[in-house]
Amino acid sequence: MATDSSPHRLSAEQARRVAVRAQLLDAPARRRGLDVLEVVRALTMVQVDLTARVAPSAELVLWSRLGGGLDRDELPARCEEQRLVEISMRLVHHDDVALHRAEMAVWPDPALHDPYEHAAWEWVLDNGGCRADVLERLRADGPLPATALPDTCVRPWGSSGWSNGKNVDKMLQVLAVRGEVAVAGREGRTRLWDLAERVYADDPLPPVEAALHERGVRRLAALGVARARSAKVPGPDPDHVGEVGEPAVVEGVRGRWRIDPAQLAALEEPFEPRVALLSPLDRLVFDRKRMVELFDFDYQLEMYKPQAQRRWGYYALPVLVGDRLLGKVDATADRRARALVVHAVHEDEPFGAETRAAVRAEIEDLAGWLGLEPVLQG
Repeated sequence: MATDSSPHRLSAEQARRVAVRAQLLDAPARRRGLDVLEVVRALTMVQVDLTARVAPSAELVLWSRLGGGLDRDELPARCEEQRLVEISMRLVHHDDVALHRAEMAVWPDPALHDPYEHAAWEWVLDNGGCRADVLERLRADGPLPATALPDTCVRPWGSSGWSNGKNVDKMLQVLAVRGEVAVAGREGRTRLWDLAERVYADDPLPPVEAALHERGVRRLAALGVARARSAKVPGPDPDHVGEVGEPAVVEGVRGRWRIDPAQLAALEEPFEPRVALLSPLDRLVFDRKRMVELFDFDYQLEMYKPQAQRRWGYYALPVLVGDRLLGKVDATADRRARALVVHAVHEDEPFGAETRAAVRAEIEDLAGWLGLEPVLQG
């Protein structure tokens, strides 16, 4: 077993392959015949983002792993059954909800949570009447959208502008982190809120320390290789893992990493590559710092940039070729024209004929899965 003074040493290629395998993006994972629940459980979560320039991100993440055989009705069906549960704009497997509820039960804890989280809770306490009104209305009539809930706040929520005047939305967000309310479903793009006790299974909760440790273990299994600490990201899961797994260093990258023991044991096994098109919010690329460190990939989601400043397109899909990120596909699903319009395929390095054909095959598979015809411009 490696120690902090003598960590495992990974080549850059090995680290990339560990990350790809862990995220179920190698060829053997595609052949395993996994279903939606198995993929979400293995990834620990998929992010909810309803931007549908191509397809909502959660759907793209699943298609990247499962391909065109994925039933597009399966994801909403599993959500409707509460076998996938939405927590902080992430879908998590129902068996993992107790690991998140354990933290909700102690939130905000001085040893675990940041000052801004304590300030948010103080704001809720200052608006105790509104909290009671929201909970009572949900108890009587839930599930309900935020617009159907009363705003009786005596101290408005203040921010730099993003959430000014959105007292009820902020109240629901904080009460959700606290485990008092939860997303019970959606009507189109609109979240429906209810009392958490009517959404979450009443499973026994582990001690919070054990829950956080287990989440770190499972997160490392999903990432393969990760930092013990990294920048905090919104949502129920960060991209760091704590001191789980084994210590490692990666050739050409500063600092220490943690590697999943199962991936460590598989280092010498043959790596079977495939080509995949990814959501811009896919976990392989979501932590942009980790993406650059491991894959040396130049990428930004450019939907918030003026069109003239975009290099790759509004919602360009990263292209994974084996263990390298080598390009972007700029595509738009034009549902009126029943076409998946590919505006450009950006090759960071020139693709060979085999790679170009594989990318084309993925585009055609994506179009077919969406019920569209592929249209390649240029």
